[in-house]
Amino acid sequence: MPNNPLDTSLLDRAIIFAVKAHAGTERRGKGFPYIVHPMEAMEIVSTITSDQELLAAAVLHDTVEDTFVTQEQIRREFGDRVASIVASESDTFEEGVKEEDSWHDRKQAAIDRLQSASRDAKIVALGDKLSNMRAIARDYAQKRDALWDLFHVKDRESHEWHYRGLADSLKDLSDTGAYKEFLGLINQVFPQEG
Repeated sequence: MPNNPLDTSLLDRAIIFAVKAHAGTERRGKGFPYIVHPMEAMEIVSTITSDQELLAAAVLHDTVEDTFVTQEQIRREFGDRVASIVASESDTFEEGVKEEDSWHDRKQAAIDRLQSASRDAKIVALGDKLSNMRAIARDYAQKRDALWDLFHVKDRESHEWHYRGLADSLKDLSDTGAYKEFLGLINQVFPQEG
């Protein structure tokens, strides 16, 4: 018996666009194609909503930050709503400043943006951050504290600060299974004493 019909034309175009944008790139230090991460983020978002624009934004969320795609290209191809959500997910880098030197400021800016972001933007951000936290938890189970040496910023406390700040900014979604999983993985990797 065939599945129920659903208009996925926008999402289909977004997936193809993201696959092409990330083609030939590896997820940093993972050994698998980068596109796996945006696809997982999209799958996580699908556990919260079936909104095709939010699913498209999830699969496109790293195209502006990590490829040569521009914000204007996203706007032209997918509309204002998708483009604004992708923009809210994109770090901005200062030219001539090393990634590790701007890390704390960029992460604080992302936490602050999320604090006042729309529910739609928070849903897409949760897809991204939960995908990242799943990878960290898997790697931490194998590498323990040696894991932090793989990052630009190598101290565990900075990563804990970042993820706990994100969890606080996303607490409007605490009624979702995705948020509960996110918080559970944070507490697993960064157990609090007492």
